[in-house]
Amino acid sequence: YSLFFAGVVPSEVRGERINPMAGAKSTPRTIQGGALRTYPFDPNVESVRIVLQTDGRPLNSRIELLQGPNNIKQVMELYTEDGMDRPYIAIIETPGSGNVVRIVNTATMEFPLTALVEADQIGDGRGPADAVLGGDGPGFMLDRAW
Repeated sequence: YSLFFAGVVPSEVRGERINPMAGAKSTPRTIQGGALRTYPFDPNVESVRIVLQTDGRPLNSRIELLQGPNNIKQVMELYTEDGMDRPYIAIIETPGSGNVVRIVNTATMEFPLTALVEADQIGDGRGPADAVLGGDGPGFMLDRAW
């Protein structure tokens, strides 16, 4: 699955700082050092937006994407010296069902981080390989002559 990365750089010319969590639909959560937080998503969520930042301290974390019970998890290790000037922003594709994003703050307790994990794109929840159970879809058994 593809990963997209976008770095937020403060505008030195105007003296402004861009807030990567502006316009969020969900509430950012603080994750203390050594702690983890999980974010399960419905099957209709096609991609997830992740924003991690600190109050100017180092950002040291691990992002894990778990897709169903029988798949190997995908892991990203992150480190930045200043999580306010250089927050981490990513959009991760999450096709299929059973998707869980887990954020682990691998820093010590003195270095909390703020995490925002929310659905970015929402579809109908059915991928090309998903089975249709129950046979109640459109056109079921209408193309057969009995």
